[in-house]
Amino acid sequence: MPDQEVRRRTFLAAASAGSLWAVANGGTSSISLFSRDASKLAVLGGRPVRTKPFPSWPVWDDADEKAVIPVLRRGRWSRSEVVDEAERKFAELMGTKRCLLTFCGTQALIVALHTVGVGGGDEVIVTPYTFVATIDGVLQNNALPVFVDVDPDTWSMDPDKIGEKMTDHTYAILPVHIGGSPCQIDKIMQIAKARDLKVVEDACQAHMSEFQGKKVGSFGDFGCFSLQNSKVITCGEGGAVIGNDEEMMDRAHSYHNFGRPHGPFMERGEHGYVGVGTKARITEFQASIVITQMRTADQEIARREENGKYLASRLKEIPGIVPRKEYPETTRLSHHTCGFRYKAEHFDGLSRDQFLRAVGAEGIPMGKSLGNIARLSQNREGTIEGALSSKTFKAIYSEKRIGDYRDRLSCPEAERLVEETVGFSQNVLLGTKEDMDDIVDGVQKVYENRKELIAAT
Repeated sequence: MPDQEVRRRTFLAAASAGSLWAVANGGTSSISLFSRDASKLAVLGGRPVRTKPFPSWPVWDDADEKAVIPVLRRGRWSRSEVVDEAERKFAELMGTKRCLLTFCGTQALIVALHTVGVGGGDEVIVTPYTFVATIDGVLQNNALPVFVDVDPDTWSMDPDKIGEKMTDHTYAILPVHIGGSPCQIDKIMQIAKARDLKVVEDACQAHMSEFQGKKVGSFGDFGCFSLQNSKVITCGEGGAVIGNDEEMMDRAHSYHNFGRPHGPFMERGEHGYVGVGTKARITEFQASIVITQMRTADQEIARREENGKYLASRLKEIPGIVPRKEYPETTRLSHHTCGFRYKAEHFDGLSRDQFLRAVGAEGIPMGKSLGNIARLSQNREGTIEGALSSKTFKAIYSEKRIGDYRDRLSCPEAERLVEETVGFSQNVLLGTKEDMDDIVDGVQKVYENRKELIAAT
């Protein structure tokens, strides 16, 4: 039997014993799980826990190839009947009446926010713990993103802190289901209804996640998704806006297509364009892949969810490793990413960078942050100052308004979270239970050998 398998089985047996000890004593096990078969860290020249790769992404098969070829041969590559079909199927999958596909998730956010009326002078409530595209969607509509700090356990916008950030200029809330994890959308919707605010859900990373049995993205005025290469439903680049209001969806369609009228709610008159617009159309090629990728999404998400629960249940037994918690109302979690907090004090001060190098050498592909979420909390990114100092924003907002806005930027919980986050992309969760055990083995190995690693560095 290979040495690696011996070590893994020894660890699993010890882990089980440690878990039983913890249950019996009402706390976390202090048993040294690797002490009976400690091995040298790979970063110090030892044998890694794992040498084989994790599953790759995206996953494709003959059905994807066969979907593209007819589009190629037909010669109509711009938006046409394949896009229409993909929109119908995506709306059905997400539980809404309508869907509008765009060429990327960022454009989906821009289109949705514009359509609900966000514009210059407005403020939009957002979370600082997100990808920059969320903020770009607000800034591109000349509005100010007002940051509400996160719940430190769930990493989502804390609804109880929204009230303190509201002003007479607050027009909309842009909640984010980060990493596929539903935020507390029911409370957010209650707040919005009480204040007559618009709600656009950023579900760009949360395809088919559910809160109280209802798919995220279907709660607000609009829900927005990304179909970019890393997403659990992908066509390389793409986006989607979903909604139930027929008139609002028609207006979104018009805006994404140069302002051309669409549907029965818009006057045609003698002109071909009824308002300002942009070009955000998706192609037939992209739509054909969206259709085929939806075929397998349910099965793949089920596997990620099963592996994610198992992995979190094991990782939390390691001191200093704190998985993200989910709200009790979360009924499905699609896992665009899988993350946890790294508490260096439990690793005797081993820095996050040192930890990641050591875990990476064991064959575990972890990194800072969740996927492509910024290394800084968005309230501290240069994006904000770039907008505030721009000619456009200086023309719209007074110096006093901008000064007051800067005074409200602090979000200490999110800033602390960004410094502690470690995670990996969803493809890792497409593996087997044994693959998840390898991840735990790698992290535990670093924990057990932390003193040696610190001494060597």
